Amino acid sequence: MSTSHPVAPESPRYRYTVLAMLVLVYTFNFIDRQIVGILAVPIKADLGLTDTQLGLMGGLAFALFYTLLGIPIAVLADRRNRTVIVTVALVFWSAMTAVCGFAQNFWQLFLARLGVGVGEAGGVAPCYSLVADYFPPHQRARALAVYSFGVPIGSALGILFGGFIATHIDWRTAFIIVGAAGVMVAPIFKMVVREPKRGRFDAPQARPATPAGIGEVMRMLARKPSFWGLSFGAAASSMMGYGLFFWLPSFLVRSYGLSLLEASLFFGTILLFGGIAGLWLGGSLADRLGTARRRMYAYIPAAAFIATIPFYLFGVTSPSLVVAFFLLLVPTGLGLVWLGPVLSSIQHVVPPNMRTTASAIFLFINNLIGIGLGTVMLGVLSDVLSARFGADSLRYAILAGTSFYLVAAALFLLSARRLERDWE
Repeated sequence: MSTSHPVAPESPRYRYTVLAMLVLVYTFNFIDRQIVGILAVPIKADLGLTDTQLGLMGGLAFALFYTLLGIPIAVLADRRNRTVIVTVALVFWSAMTAVCGFAQNFWQLFLARLGVGVGEAGGVAPCYSLVADYFPPHQRARALAVYSFGVPIGSALGILFGGFIATHIDWRTAFIIVGAAGVMVAPIFKMVVREPKRGRFDAPQARPATPAGIGEVMRMLARKPSFWGLSFGAAASSMMGYGLFFWLPSFLVRSYGLSLLEASLFFGTILLFGGIAGLWLGGSLADRLGTARRRMYAYIPAAAFIATIPFYLFGVTSPSLVVAFFLLLVPTGLGLVWLGPVLSSIQHVVPPNMRTTASAIFLFINNLIGIGLGTVMLGVLSDVLSARFGADSLRYAILAGTSFYLVAAALFLLSARRLERDWE
């Protein structure tokens, strides 16, 4: 059994230190997840890959084991020490990222990316649960939004460092350096972050004494239609989100003639500033408006998704790189507004002893569809359109992909109708 070390709610400094460590681990999660996007240009040239192969490697190779193993690892995390599980996961996925640097062909790189997915399967759902046990309900959307800063920070750093190292050294060294850095962070995380008491901010009657099995969690979620609407809505948005994370650097190189380093600086800056602003906006609005009306946790991201469409339309087609920068900055932020409200909702539609497993089921749906299909979808569309549009094929593939934000908004609006009743 795990050993719990309850931490007094009156220790905000330690709570924020824990949150900072969780953000650091999530940052490495996304550096390792997204670095292949900026390295796609030199990898394609070196290994002679097609856009479809790049999409499979960047999406399906990672998503396959990441999603399949996430649920059993989460069931274990609902019973055992979550900080130990996160530490082991960080070491494994970082080591496999370093292994990517030694790949000599498509299949070797594909298998190494499978390994990264295996490791990262234990790195997110337990952290959602830890955040819920370190912050009270009225602060959870903001806390989970701050935790999600790891998405834009990690993606931006992966793109910036990957582009710099690939330009001045080579793409293999980029994988090795980033992987080694993650391994070194793991023992620091384990020393700093203690395992909190589960459900310590929840009412006593909401804290079941025994861990829940996967069957019990599934029966609970079967009675929560809002969970499924939010999960599939998030997955639809992630098809576009992950697809853009992977392909936008290549789009900038092909359609605007930027160098790899220039593309990494351009997109990294957009991700960093736009992403953080969007995450904080979503978390703040949800905590402020959602206390009185739970359905706002779904309405806020739905509105944000709809608002992205005109910005992508004019941003991707703009002949001016400067205009494109400011137009793309806005939808990059709006596309991440959903994380704080939705992740908080997932923690609240089940009791504390089910949170990690429910989060893993959510991630299974979101990432299998979002990562597994989004990246390869844009790659296939680009290959299909290349006969007509040549180097500009990615531009039109991205425009077609924005329709998934509309699907996401529709599913969120439907979920809002049941969220009030499903809230625990």
